Amino acid sequence: QVQLVESGGGLVQAGGSLRLSCAASGRTFSAYAMSWFRQAPGKEREFVAAITWSSSITDYTESVKGRFTISRDNAKNTVYLQMNSLKAEDTAVYYCAAGRWGTGRDDYAVWGQGTQVTVSS
Repeated sequence: QVQLVESGGGLVQAGGSLRLSCAASGRTFSAYAMSWFRQAPGKEREFVAAITWSSSITDYTESVKGRFTISRDNAKNTVYLQMNSLKAEDTAVYYCAAGRWGTGRDDYAVWGQGTQVTVSS
C-alpha cells in the first residue's frame, strides 16, 4: 500500500507563495488519483485539489482556482501543490491523499500526516 509524506509547509506573508510536496512510497503510486485537502482549526477537512493518475484532469475548489496548481511526477512518486497569492484564509494543515477520483474524503483511502501552512496578514 502507498504511504504518503508531505513537506514544504511553513509561515509566509499574504501574497506570497509556497510549494507543497507529497512523496509516496510503493510501486503503485501511478495507479492512484491524488488530492490535497486542508483543515483549519475548528473546521471540517475540505477538498482543495485533485489530479488523475495520468494528469489529464485536475479539479479545484472554487476559492483556490487561479491561485493553486496541482501536478504530479509519477517517475518521482511525488505530487505537488503550488500555492500563489496566498491569503490568511488559506491557513490550515494540508494533507495529501491517494485513492479514486473525487472530491470527497471518502474517495481517498490513504492519507499523509499533514503539513502546516500559516499565512500572516
